[in-house]
Amino acid sequence: MKDLVLLGVITGAHGIRGEVKLRSFTADPKAIGSYGPLVTRDGRSFEITRLKPAKDGFIASLRGVSDRNQAEALRGTELLIAREKLPEAEVDEIYVHDLVGLQVVSEDGAEIGKVIGVENYGASDLLDVRILGRKDTALIPLTDSFVTAVEDGQIVVDLPDGFLEDKEDER
Repeated sequence: MKDLVLLGVITGAHGIRGEVKLRSFTADPKAIGSYGPLVTRDGRSFEITRLKPAKDGFIASLRGVSDRNQAEALRGTELLIAREKLPEAEVDEIYVHDLVGLQVVSEDGAEIGKVIGVENYGASDLLDVRILGRKDTALIPLTDSFVTAVEDGQIVVDLPDGFLEDKEDER
């Protein structure tokens, strides 16, 4: 699945004509409609034929989805695209998807862990990092104040003192 990138998710049905509620994860949310057919993890393909802004995302028409029952059955369906179909990232840009699997090191070169995912709970993207020598993970904000560089297959971070303190030790 490394070669597939998540662009959006169907969050529910809208109306009776098969329209779906759609949440886009693209940098420009409305760009999700310009990538052509999107695929699902189980191999189905959907093409967005109409997209209009709505509260919390978009209302979309999908080719081949013509009634509410079909639309409702798609709730929770992730829409993906092959990585090679994405345009090249601009200078000083990186696709969040490409951060998964990278090593995380401190500014002095000490290994901290490995990125196992990228989460977003509304404020900003967070690197989910499996901490070296521990079973738990830590969420590190993907902001300039925490991430100082992404280079040579590594993410360099500047963390405040105590940021990675093991919470088990505090009990």
